[in-house]
Amino acid sequence: MDYSDAIDRISRKYGKSGKEIDRQKVESKLRRLVEEFGVQPVEAERSVSNELAREFNIPPAAPAGGANGGAGGSGGATSEKSLAQAQPGEWLTFDGKVVSLAGSMSPSIAQSGIIADESGGIRFVVWAKANAPLMKEGAWYHIESAVVDEYKGIPNLKIHSGTTIKELEKTDALIPAPVPVKDLRPGIGSVRAKVIQEWEVTHDRMLQSGIIGDETGTVKFVIWKEQGKQKLAVGSVYSIFYAQVDEFNERLSLNITGATIMPEEGDIATVTGGDGEVRGAIVHIAPGSGIIKRCPVEGCNRALSRQNYCPIHEIQPNFVYDLRIKGWLDDGEKTHNLLLKRDVVEALTGMTLDQAKEIAENNPLGMDEVFLQMRDRVLGRYVVCKGREIDNRLLVNSCELQKFDSGEHAKLLNRAGESMSNTGGAS
Repeated sequence: MDYSDAIDRISRKYGKSGKEIDRQKVESKLRRLVEEFGVQPVEAERSVSNELAREFNIPPAAPAGGANGGAGGSGGATSEKSLAQAQPGEWLTFDGKVVSLAGSMSPSIAQSGIIADESGGIRFVVWAKANAPLMKEGAWYHIESAVVDEYKGIPNLKIHSGTTIKELEKTDALIPAPVPVKDLRPGIGSVRAKVIQEWEVTHDRMLQSGIIGDETGTVKFVIWKEQGKQKLAVGSVYSIFYAQVDEFNERLSLNITGATIMPEEGDIATVTGGDGEVRGAIVHIAPGSGIIKRCPVEGCNRALSRQNYCPIHEIQPNFVYDLRIKGWLDDGEKTHNLLLKRDVVEALTGMTLDQAKEIAENNPLGMDEVFLQMRDRVLGRYVVCKGREIDNRLLVNSCELQKFDSGEHAKLLNRAGESMSNTGGAS
């Protein structure tokens, strides 16, 4: 794209005030805004012009005219509005409080986090090229000419070289009203919820994941490892402010790594939503089922290899035994991925953890013998499993064998006989 016309207009504008611009520097700023941030050329020209006005200490005038008679007008102009009203493609000026900061995952990003006002919060990114002053968590700022764009369908705020950041002498607290879990939407959200279940973490950088919920529903949560972050206690209630609400495959999840988390007194007695029931035959028991060893380091709980190796904490001779079953259930139409925890495994197989430990430690086949015995007890059996389906896996809370009903079997045989008799008569 040719920026020479825009540079000429800017040069003429400030030439009248006796100021000489650096054409190469202006072109670089225009290219960055247009090609990196997707800003409309007319708005990029406006931003660079206003930045030069501040640099030269000249009151900003209406931008010079372009092909359409001028770059001014209301279309695409910077507007002062609440964060809840921010829409992709807008330039925004507002007062906000930095409620959380996140560690930078890329050298091109100087800072990222969540900034909020009385209407809500929005994720922001400060590009390293912007050379913007670093903001402090908990401080208020006047942000002028930030760009609102979109990432995965969610508005995000970009701080670029044309953005002005001024710290305010303001200490107002921001305490947003929590919303019911069922009313969460992609973006930034706050909830009061109970930790229902903790899962085995699946990533080296993950501190904790599981399910939280209230009277209206449940949602998956994750906390990533960062300095000062702690795990939530299963069964406890928390107010969680400014969590990042993500959506994948039409399912929501909460990233509460940077959220403000406050323990609450009391309980949430009834947690509903996400409950499911499947009926069918267990057609496969996956490796990794039976008795397993877990890492004893607090906050880890990862399954160990046969050599007692944890991918994070290495060799763990003082491992902890646990039971689980991973498998498939076929209901005749669909195959369901199941995960059964210790208490469900004990109830379904009739084998306790102590019995499994005795077999594993005294039988020549060791842990494999536990796997084989459990497989023989449940494979091919018809069951009813209840639990919550998360990420295409049913986390089973209860699983019962279906008992053979001779009366129902006789009825089915009679119906089949009648059908064959009627068919024979017709032929």
